Amino acid sequence: MSLPHAILTALLEKPSSGLELTRRFDKSIGYFWSATHQQIYRELGRLEREGAIRALPRQGATRGQKKEYEVLPAGRAELARWTAASQDPKPMRDTLLLRLRAAAVVGTDGIEADLHRHLDLHRRQLAEYEEIERRDFPPGRDAVEDRLRHVVLRAGIDLETFWTRWLTRTIEELEAG
Repeated sequence: MSLPHAILTALLEKPSSGLELTRRFDKSIGYFWSATHQQIYRELGRLEREGAIRALPRQGATRGQKKEYEVLPAGRAELARWTAASQDPKPMRDTLLLRLRAAAVVGTDGIEADLHRHLDLHRRQLAEYEEIERRDFPPGRDAVEDRLRHVVLRAGIDLETFWTRWLTRTIEELEAG
């Protein structure tokens, strides 16, 4: 399971409270590894019990103050072990593709409108990724860490580009028939 590794990664980038972490998930890691707020909080508790992270000492009054977490050496070692391990690609499971296959048997009522909806969603996601690329990766950001973050973003851009092209062709095929 990769959620603990996603959390360790985010906390190594910047120690955060659970709330800050869920907000950061929504803006970055969540684009390719989603988790609910409850899953994140549950995993924070488990990682803390296992000694992978700890809550930072609080400054001043504690009532209503958010608990901020940092990664401990055991957590860093686990993330390094997981990063170095090999992993096979996951088989693709996509409901839309399955629905298209089913439409070949039962008919296409409603499917074309949903294809247009999907196309719109993928176009918007692509535009968002391209804006992030313009904003966060100007020429000259050449550190290894920047290049690795950029290739992850490029994967999202390439995937959304694929989906927009494929959906456009699929819609054209249906409209031609």
